[in-house]
Amino acid sequence: MSSSAHPDPQPTPTSADELVAELAKVRAENRQLQQALASHAVVDQAIGVLTILGKIPPCDGFTVLREVSQHTNIKLSQVAEEVLKHGQGAALPDVLLGELHAALARSAARPGR
Repeated sequence: MSSSAHPDPQPTPTSADELVAELAKVRAENRQLQQALASHAVVDQAIGVLTILGKIPPCDGFTVLREVSQHTNIKLSQVAEEVLKHGQGAALPDVLLGELHAALARSAARPGR
């Protein structure tokens, strides 16, 4: 068995203070993982919206989202949330609308499309 597959376990906390600290650490990690999972689901759903509305293959959806995020300096998860709202009929903020059109145009111009 590879040692890189299973890092050395941390020593078991023995005092009440160590247990409280360990519990706080585990809860923080749990919150982070829950947020990441929720964000990932929103991004996947936004890729689906772009696939339908933007008429692009799913493999290009993440690239479009990433480009919009980078060019607008808006977090990827926030861009994905706005795309989802747009898919339900809401207007996109102007800054996102313009950049989304540009990213979709770049996607269409890529070789193999």
